[in-house]
Formats: sequence, C-alpha cells, structure tokens
Amino acid sequence: MSITVRVPAKVNVQLAVGAARPDGFHDLANVFLAVSLYDEVTATPADELRITCSGPDAGQVPLDATNLAARAAIALAARHGIAPDVHLHIAKDIPVAGGMAGGSADGAGALLACDALWGTGATRDELLDICAELGSDVPFSLVGGAALGTGRGERLEPLEVGGTFHWVFAVADGGLSTPAVYGEFDRLAAGTDVPAPAASPALLDALRTGDAAALAGALANDLQPAALSLRPSLAATLAAGTEAGALAGLVSGSGPTTAFLVKDEDAARTVAGALLASGTCRTARVATSPAPGATQIRT
Repeated sequence: MSITVRVPAKVNVQLAVGAARPDGFHDLANVFLAVSLYDEVTATPADELRITCSGPDAGQVPLDATNLAARAAIALAARHGIAPDVHLHIAKDIPVAGGMAGGSADGAGALLACDALWGTGATRDELLDICAELGSDVPFSLVGGAALGTGRGERLEPLEVGGTFHWVFAVADGGLSTPAVYGEFDRLAAGTDVPAPAASPALLDALRTGDAAALAGALANDLQPAALSLRPSLAATLAAGTEAGALAGLVSGSGPTTAFLVKDEDAARTVAGALLASGTCRTARVATSPAPGATQIRT
C-alpha cells in the first residue's frame, strides 16, 4: 500500500517584513495564495526512512534528513512512538529554491501521507503544530487557498477570494538562499525605522472581490530590494514581463522566481512566451490561484 498527496506551490501577494527579532526571525504580514503548480509525495512502507526524488531540478533536492519531507516523517513518528520507516518519493514540479515554498510543500505532503499510511489519526491542529515546528511556510502548504500569515508566517487566518487569478512564473537559473535574502534585508534596513508589518486593506479587498487590476496595484514584497541586490539580473526579468503585458510583477517570496499577475489565460500564454524569448529566465510556468492545500489523491 502507498499513499500519494498532492501539494501546491505558493505566491506571496504581500510580504511585509518587520525588523529582526532577538531570535533571528522577523515578524511578518504574509498574504499567501496557493497556485496550481504541484509536487506529489508518495509514502510507501519501508525498512528505514528513505527519500527519492524525480522531475525538474530533482538533483538539487537533498535526499537526507535535512529534507523537510524526512523531517516531517520523523516528527510525526516521534509523537506517536513509532519508527519513521517509510520510503518518501517526491515527484517534483514546483521550482527548487525559487521562493515558491517547494520544500515546505514537500514537508506538508509527507506529513499528510505518513499520517494516512501509519493510521496515526492526528488531528488537524496536531498536523498544523508539526508544520509550524518544521518551518514558517509549511502550515500554509497544508491549508492552501489564501491566508494571512502572521508571527513568522506560521499563524494563519483564512482569506476569502472572489475569483480566479492568472499568473506566469519566470524561473531563474540557480536559487537564492532565504536566510541570505533576510540577511540582506537586515543590511539594507540598518539604521532605519522598520515599521511593524500589516496587511494592506486594499490588497485584501482586491482578493475578496476577485479584482485582478486592483490586486496588481497592491502587490508588495519587502524582500524584493534584497533579492534584487543579491541578484541584479532579476530586474531585467521583471521588466520583460511587464513590457509583455503583465498587470504587475514582483519577486516571489525570497526569490529568485518572479511572479507576474496577468488578465486572463490568453495573456498568460503571451507573457510566458515573451519571457522565454527575452532570455532573462530559464523557463516560464503558467498557473492559477487559489489552489487547494495538501490533498490525498491516490492510495
């Protein structure tokens, strides 16, 4: 028997970042949208914990205990007094190290798959507790849809979305380290008064009404200057997407993937083609939001 769980990527339509806390984290107002790019995590009984991976950029995915899927299995097993003996196979389609929470998605997917495989009967709250222990983005990967994340992003408030939004994601060569981007944010903010993070009422209203043009005008990412400082070439990608007709573009999370909000499916194809032709990205992916969170799809 095996269990397969499908889990989505995310885009941050707003990422407001506060000053560094004493514990090294930052308080956030993080408006997550799950998008229709998915990894699949399959859990199968095994004699020991083993991770395998296939798909684009699979060679960049760690196959040891640092992988969030492995850490999720270990954490769930420890809570229930069992050995984490499972083979977790990740079928990768979310860009790796791209600011779209692919690793976090795999952690949430593995947690749900192992819970079903082992029959641990964990409550939703218990699963969310484990997610929060694993990382700031992991709880949202479990929940999906749209949510406001506060604290370091792990405390979630579901948000209403009034329609379907269309996106193009330009995938860059290589990744960007999230800790490095936050470190650059701190360097750039040194000596300034960093305001307390808060969600934009205009952005939340645009989500609720499904107004793509209004959402485009409210997109914001406080980490974007830091990502551009570390990877100046992203400015050319952002310019190429907006010149091709995107309503707006921004760096996705800590980057280096850039996200472009577009009017509709036809515009998405046009912008994706222009981005590829521009030579400023490795590939361009079309997706919609919101998308469901971690979901068991096969047994």
